Amino acid sequence: MTMPLEAAGLGDAPVLAALHAAAFEAGERWDTAAIATLLGLPGAFGLHIPGAGFVLARVAADEAEILTLAVIPPARRRGHAGTLLAGAMAAALLRGAGTMFLEVSDRNGAARALYARAGFMEAGRRRRYYADGADALVLRRALASESA
Repeated sequence: MTMPLEAAGLGDAPVLAALHAAAFEAGERWDTAAIATLLGLPGAFGLHIPGAGFVLARVAADEAEILTLAVIPPARRRGHAGTLLAGAMAAALLRGAGTMFLEVSDRNGAARALYARAGFMEAGRRRRYYADGADALVLRRALASESA
């Protein structure tokens, strides 16, 4: 059972950075400054489930992009990632986006399954994009028929 989503603002950057550090390997973690910078971008927004995870996204014109989605290990397999993703898609749609994009490691089976269940399809690939040599899959989903 997931908890309700809350809006995340600049003041939440330290908490979000701690969640990101708990959710990702050392070379992939974003610090408070990086998260604050992203939240300060035009069209950027964040949603979080306190103590469990968060999503950062942005909307530019009619396109949205998931910047990061993080759920800490003890909170995984409880539907939080799906709730965060659905919330980001709904928020992007309300902000005028018709399409959402994201990147995911081709080695991250759990995330790939989550995105496939949500209707994301591969739109491209960035070879050896991640530090571990994994490819980044660029995924795309239309939001116009979103019912989140």
